[in-house]
Amino acid sequence: MLLRTPSLPRPTASSLDQAHLALDRRLGCSKVLADPDICSPYARDDSDVDGGVADLVVLASHRDDVAIALEIAERFEIPVTPRAAATGRSGGAVPAAGGIVLVMTGLAQIKEIDRRNLVAVVQPGVITGEFQRAVEAEGLFYPPDPSSADACTLGGNIAENAGGPRAFKYGVTRDYVLGLEGVLMGGQLLNIGRRTSKGVTGYDVTSLLVGSEGTLAVFTEATLRLLPKPEGIATALALFDDVIAASEAVGSIVAAGLIPRCLELLDDATLDAVRASGVAVDRRAGALLLIELDGESAGSLERLGSIVHSHDALDVLVAQDEGQRARLWTARKSLSIASRKMARHKLSEDVVVPPSRIPALLAEVRRIGLDTGVRHLAYGHAGDGNLHVNWLWDDASQEAAVLRSIEALMRATVALGGTLSGEHGIGLSKLAYLPIEQSEALIALQRDIKKVFDQKGLLNPGKIFPALHHAC
Repeated sequence: MLLRTPSLPRPTASSLDQAHLALDRRLGCSKVLADPDICSPYARDDSDVDGGVADLVVLASHRDDVAIALEIAERFEIPVTPRAAATGRSGGAVPAAGGIVLVMTGLAQIKEIDRRNLVAVVQPGVITGEFQRAVEAEGLFYPPDPSSADACTLGGNIAENAGGPRAFKYGVTRDYVLGLEGVLMGGQLLNIGRRTSKGVTGYDVTSLLVGSEGTLAVFTEATLRLLPKPEGIATALALFDDVIAASEAVGSIVAAGLIPRCLELLDDATLDAVRASGVAVDRRAGALLLIELDGESAGSLERLGSIVHSHDALDVLVAQDEGQRARLWTARKSLSIASRKMARHKLSEDVVVPPSRIPALLAEVRRIGLDTGVRHLAYGHAGDGNLHVNWLWDDASQEAAVLRSIEALMRATVALGGTLSGEHGIGLSKLAYLPIEQSEALIALQRDIKKVFDQKGLLNPGKIFPALHHAC
């Protein structure tokens, strides 16, 4: 396994026994799992980080369960790893220090959809895609759309500040979180934020918690901002000889004042993976742009066509109905499965550069692959500069070259004015690279913030700042 959990102190057998007994008494034994075979499925998430089996698993179904679990965990100094659907890609739900995995999928109610005030109140275990469909049935719109929307939860999205293809036009999860109900280590319940679109009362603690990767608080409820559902969607697919031409077309689209709701880029290796999975894509194409316009901009297809043709597009296909639109999206939605079939191992890195630097980043990715000999493919949200670079290998002898490739990618990204993660977070998989982007002083400041929320360093230990966690 290329990525392993860090070596962290585990709780003592005595403290675990006492915590287990207290949890059974307060929650009931049906909500507390201790058998190693039953706990083992909670050791991994959808990342490539090697798991560490939890000592106990708590199945929460009410906010009081969460408060009780965190109260008992702090009393006996047991680390706690919050977990929802575990679709994360950076190891955020991996119990690096053992202890308790706190499962939040049992809090799964859509408590309110308020059409008049354009807000919704939800619990963290609500599946994102189900929430989107419920909102759209009311004529409203919740824009954040991670690729795993039909599996991931809103609580996980908030913890990771998830994005997705529509982020270019509409922004990421943080832009839609108005307020949170959260529980701190020790069991203190806090109501944070507001229900109104405006509000500058005190520090913006809500925004701090969004994207905190489960290291500051455990969310039990969220108040989300909604939009009116856009009228009209136009979807087009443009094929190009190579990925540089496609990425330069992205810059021209943005410079022309067009803001598509989705602007997705697939390179040649990605198209090979898609073709191998049975999706028909013109063999001449070495790159693809999937472009979606909505609302007032949906009628701008003619302008869009002129722009991509000026960059020597091989062909432009426009969906004429919902069925054709779904078929145009097939190539993009099949990527995760298709790319996993290309090699025994795959590691997906999620980096962001200013959109105008995408051609330079793609050139760097190509250079790194040639230097290290590691196969790779790149695709992602070209409109906001967020690319997913996947490194592919078959055996352990290639792992050193893969690690060199990843570090070179991180350094190239920062050198181009970019950032190490756009939507997957740092978790366990990227914490070694954080000093490439952030200064020692900035990292120290964030460590101090962590201590204010979690003095003993028990909540999701080992993530982002591993040096914090000395309590166990």
